[in-house]
Amino acid sequence: MKLKLMLMLTFFTLAASSTFAQVAPKAKTEQTKVHRIVYDMSAADTAQHAGLMRQLNNIKRGWPEAQIEVVVHGKAMDLLVTGKSYKPDAIKELQVKGVVFAACENTMRARKVTKEQLLPNVITVPMGIGEIITKQEEGWGYIKY
Repeated sequence: MKLKLMLMLTFFTLAASSTFAQVAPKAKTEQTKVHRIVYDMSAADTAQHAGLMRQLNNIKRGWPEAQIEVVVHGKAMDLLVTGKSYKPDAIKELQVKGVVFAACENTMRARKVTKEQLLPNVITVPMGIGEIITKQEEGWGYIKY
């Protein structure tokens, strides 16, 4: 009887200690997830352009290693055209931080904008929507601005 009581007591003690045991926190890995974000900018609204610049700076401040591409097409094309851009200095500063600005060649043709008219370091893509879809297929986050 004593042996049975001792075995039951031992069993309950072990069961209780495992139930109340603390789980050790997971160790932080040194690898950080690189965020990849593609922005879809098609609005001519300069207030939206200013908001985009603020948002991009906020992201780069919080996630300095984030990969960001802004695909500009449609009515937003003036954002990237020398002499027409509302924010050329802000774009230049963001490019230094690694933000890529991409102009849609379809829109450029429709609006008769040449590569030489684009702000420095702006890349071109054959189709803005195609670029956005490709980025999404590669796992990039999508933001319509």
